[in-house]
Amino acid sequence: MKIIRWILGRVILVADAVTAPTAVKRSEAEQKKIDQLTQPMSLYQFQACPFCVKVRRELKRNGLKIELRDAKNNQAVKAELMREGGLHKVPCLRTDNPDGSSTWLYESNDIIVHLNERLGLSA
Repeated sequence: MKIIRWILGRVILVADAVTAPTAVKRSEAEQKKIDQLTQPMSLYQFQACPFCVKVRRELKRNGLKIELRDAKNNQAVKAELMREGGLHKVPCLRTDNPDGSSTWLYESNDIIVHLNERLGLSA
């Protein structure tokens, strides 16, 4: 089963690379505003997870610069996700709030909807 998962993961990554979306074009001022809004965000993900690929494609399509954290191969990141987010489940969007707390959002569709609404992007 592990071999099948590895093969399927590589197929997903190749398909993603071949069909990568083009980033939206914005003025420098608009992009700077978006970058400021996404600065406190990070995405906990696995490289070959199809749901993570889906979110990363949306990030690329919308020109969003959100830190990617590897929750599979980086044990410190995995521990942080489990300790602070509560689950070892990806994708997970972490947003650091001004009051020092963090908001953790799971599920690819929920993450995409949240980003579109918060950043005023078209779906």
